[in-house]
Amino acid sequence: MNAVMGGEMGTGRGEDGSRVLIYSHDTMGLGHLRRCRTIAHALVERNKNLSVLILSGSPIIGSFDFRARVDFVRIPGVIKLRNGEYTALNLHIDLEKTLSMRSSIIKHTAEIFDPHVFIVDKEPLGLRGEVHETLIMLKKRGSHLVLGLRDVMDSPELLAPEWKRKNVMPALRNLYDAIWVYGLPQICKPLESIEMPDSVLRKLTYTGYLRRSVPQSSDVAPLEITRNPYVLATTGGGGDGEALIEWILRAYETDPLLPYPALLVLGPFMQPELQANFRARAAKLKRVEAITFDTHMESLVADAVGVIAMGGYNTFCEILSLDKRAILLPRTAPRREQFIRASRAQELGLVQMLEYQDDLDPKVMAAALRRLPRQTKPSEVVVPGLLEGLENLDRLIKPWIERRKDPVETAAALGQRRP
Repeated sequence: MNAVMGGEMGTGRGEDGSRVLIYSHDTMGLGHLRRCRTIAHALVERNKNLSVLILSGSPIIGSFDFRARVDFVRIPGVIKLRNGEYTALNLHIDLEKTLSMRSSIIKHTAEIFDPHVFIVDKEPLGLRGEVHETLIMLKKRGSHLVLGLRDVMDSPELLAPEWKRKNVMPALRNLYDAIWVYGLPQICKPLESIEMPDSVLRKLTYTGYLRRSVPQSSDVAPLEITRNPYVLATTGGGGDGEALIEWILRAYETDPLLPYPALLVLGPFMQPELQANFRARAAKLKRVEAITFDTHMESLVADAVGVIAMGGYNTFCEILSLDKRAILLPRTAPRREQFIRASRAQELGLVQMLEYQDDLDPKVMAAALRRLPRQTKPSEVVVPGLLEGLENLDRLIKPWIERRKDPVETAAALGQRRP
């Protein structure tokens, strides 16, 4: 089975320190993985006797650095097709067998790792319900079960029927102990369209956004373009970022006197032929450079004078944390998540938002780039509690990772005897 892990798991709460297990379904893109990694690193930094294990389907999780006491299990990958259906990413077997393998690895890992806290990212039951059995098992063991949600899920008219179809309410009511929203209600209330009983509403906590920091300097030599002031354009994973890159390239091809040179990060999931085309066009411009991917995006954001991005959760957190003027070009399909976040952030004065046009007029992009140096920085807008997410997560989780269960009680829940 396609399970990869860099270290050894413990086999019982009594033998090791506290443990947190994080699940991220990761069909494609970087958002879920980067959010879970940020949470894991913050928790181990604040809790010296804690280990965190991440369950992920990301095909590039091994490209990232992980701190001591943070590790991962790589489960077989799946990818969402443009028609909304899923298929196995690398294995030439049908989807049902892939999902069965994923579910088995998830449950077996949770059984051995025996976490004090289990955090499920975004999907209450996991991809196609793959964590449901694990939730039931860990509930019997006494683990604290948490659903972690980003600030914006989708437009209300789409999210409510999706969750109804997936029948997630019984799990929210009977299995989960807490629901954490990694944002603020002043910007968005992701579940306001869903009718929920008071017993579920009482589990809901808004933590604030997850602050990002620049990692310690690495041995990698900086790109030549970053030695002077530059604008950073990033598509995140890049699977749907071609319009953003196309529009920026047109602006620089048309107007060579724009205020700053541009570094384009195309994204590891952008189609290879598109990457080759964009790289070739960038190579012809003296003030534009294109790269595929960098695992230290925080450093590139920190060094830039401004950021152009699609408005995904992680990039938005980096823009706020590193206090960068930004232009957001959010997608509107298949989800309106980025558009909702970007439009609300623009209303608050945190960013400039630019909506896509059919003709991708280079003059419109050039005008936005010229406005960028005069924009308000996020730090000049007062939003109480905006970036306190990691501190609040630590406060929320501490009672549960410091809690010691009676091993007899745990054994009874498992229906087995332990020495």
